[in-house]
Amino acid sequence: MSFAASLIPELEEIVQHGSPEKRTETLKRITHLFLADAPRFNDDHVQLFDDVFGRLITEIETKARAELSRRLAPVGNAPVELMQTLAKDDDIAVAGPVLMKSPRLGEPQLLEIAKTKGQAHLYAISGRSKLEASITDVLVVRGNQDVVRNVAENQSAKISDSSFSKLVRRAEKDDVLAEKVGLRRDIPAHQFRELLLRATEVVQKRLLASAKPETRAEIQRVLAEVSDEVGVTMNIHRNYSAALRAVTAMNIAGRLRESDLVDFAAAGQYEEAVAALATLASVPIEVVDRLMDDERPDPILILGKAAGFGWATVRAIIDARPSAKGKTTAGLDAARANFDRLSPSTAQRVVRFWQVSEDSREAG
Repeated sequence: MSFAASLIPELEEIVQHGSPEKRTETLKRITHLFLADAPRFNDDHVQLFDDVFGRLITEIETKARAELSRRLAPVGNAPVELMQTLAKDDDIAVAGPVLMKSPRLGEPQLLEIAKTKGQAHLYAISGRSKLEASITDVLVVRGNQDVVRNVAENQSAKISDSSFSKLVRRAEKDDVLAEKVGLRRDIPAHQFRELLLRATEVVQKRLLASAKPETRAEIQRVLAEVSDEVGVTMNIHRNYSAALRAVTAMNIAGRLRESDLVDFAAAGQYEEAVAALATLASVPIEVVDRLMDDERPDPILILGKAAGFGWATVRAIIDARPSAKGKTTAGLDAARANFDRLSPSTAQRVVRFWQVSEDSREAG
C-alpha cells in the first residue's frame, strides 16, 4: 500500500492548487488503483483509500462524482465513508447508484436519507435488495406513486402489516399498484382479501392471469367467498305482499326515493323498508330478505354500494335489521370504513351473482 500512501503529498498539492481537470484525473487514477486490487485489501487499506477519496470528492465536478459512484457502488468493500457521502449527495446522478446498489449502506443511513431526501432518492432506495420493514414503512408514507409501485414490485423488500394496509388503500385508485401488491408472495391473507374487494374487475382479471396456480386458486376462492357470504338458502319467512304492492305503486308513480327507504327503516316499517330496498336496488325481495337476516352488516354494505346509496341510508338499513335490535353502535365505525373502501364495481358484481343465484334456484 506504499503506492497509495505516497500519493498523499501529491494529493495535498492537487487539492490546494490543482486545476479541476487535474483533480478529476487524479480521482480516476485513485479509483483505478482501488478497483484493481479491491478484493485483496484489508480494512486498513480501505480506510486509507477512504481518506484519499474524502480529500478529493469535495473539489471535483458532479460528472466525475457520478462516475465514481457508478464504478464503486457495487463493490463489496468500497470505502464506507465515501459511500455514505455519495449517497447523501443532493444530485441523484451521484447518489442514485450508491442508494440502489451499495452494500456499504446500513439501515441507519438509509433511514436518514429516506426521511429527509426527495422522491428521486426514495425511488433509488425502493429498488434495493433486502430492504428492512423500517425503511419501507417510510417509503410507503413519503413516497409518490412511482416509489410505492417500486416498493410493491420489490419482492425482496420486507413490508409490515401497517404498510400493506396503506398500500391496499392507495391501490384502490391505482390499478398498477393493485396488481403489484396482489402478486406479492408475502401479502397477509386479510390484506389480500381487502385488496380484491377494492380492486377493479380489470385488476382482478390481471391477477388471475399473472398469478401462479396456487395463488390463482386463492384469488378465485376469495372472490367466491365474498360473493357467497350470504348464499345459504333460506325460506322467506315474512309476508311482503302488501308492502310490495304499496312500494311498487309508489315506484310506478315515480314517487319512490332513497329518502322513503330511510323513512320506512326509521319508522320501524320493516316490510316496507325491505320492499323499497329490493325495488330501488333491482334485487329480488327473497335475496334482500336473506341479506337483512344476516348477523353481519357486510351484505348490506355491498347492496347499498351497488345501489349508489349514501352512508346515512346504509346505516338506517343496518339499524333496521332484526339482528341489530338491542345492540350498541359498536362496529359502525368499522362498517363505515369498509363501506367507504368498497368499490361500486365490486359491489355490483357481487349483487349480480346474488341475482343469478336466485334465478337459478327459481329455475330449479
